[in-house]
Amino acid sequence: MTKESFTAHADLKETGFGYTLSLIGGKYKMTVLYALYANNAPIRYNQLKRMLGAISFKTLTNTLKELEADQLINRKEYPQVPPKVEYSLSEKGLSLIPVLDAICYWGEEQMKK
Repeated sequence: MTKESFTAHADLKETGFGYTLSLIGGKYKMTVLYALYANNAPIRYNQLKRMLGAISFKTLTNTLKELEADQLINRKEYPQVPPKVEYSLSEKGLSLIPVLDAICYWGEEQMKK
């Protein structure tokens, strides 16, 4: 979308930019996605929690549910006792990694200034 067509839209939510923000907006969504990517393998809840540190259990649970509902992550539950659940990036989630990488590179360049 060009800058000119962007300004022609009355509602930001109706743009590709707005849609993308609806998927990755929020305090921990991008962090969770990047952590799943960095792990390079399915990861269990507690391992993900340890990677993220300061996030509360409730916030992590809600974030994972939202990401799953948006089809950005896969949740695989194994029928055993105790229950075993693993999370991984979906194809749609993997397609966001270049966007997150661009944000990372931009930040690294700005920190040098």
